[in-house]
Amino acid sequence: MTSIRIIKSKNGEYKRIICKGHTGFAKAGRDVVCAAVSMLVINTINSLDELAGVKLQLESDEVKGFIDCLLLESPGEKGGLLLDSMILGLEMVVSQYGKKYLKLKFEEV
Repeated sequence: MTSIRIIKSKNGEYKRIICKGHTGFAKAGRDVVCAAVSMLVINTINSLDELAGVKLQLESDEVKGFIDCLLLESPGEKGGLLLDSMILGLEMVVSQYGKKYLKLKFEEV
């Protein structure tokens, strides 16, 4: 199962996204759930950097299925919309495939 922690400040500003694990829906190379989750998360991170200009600190390990994206500054309106869109996509994956493969956890710091 993939677990994704979405961490926001008390005022609702995104601070960090931490993804761990592989979904286990199917064998590597055939796992459509893992591919969907990876595409949503990686595209959002790339878009935060390239389109919204948000400074990020990244740590990742493809083998372990680990991504830790720390936002070093406010994502602003553009970045917030990108992150909202990612969450919408991830929630749709959960609704279609179930919590057995993807767990979303929201935290406030």
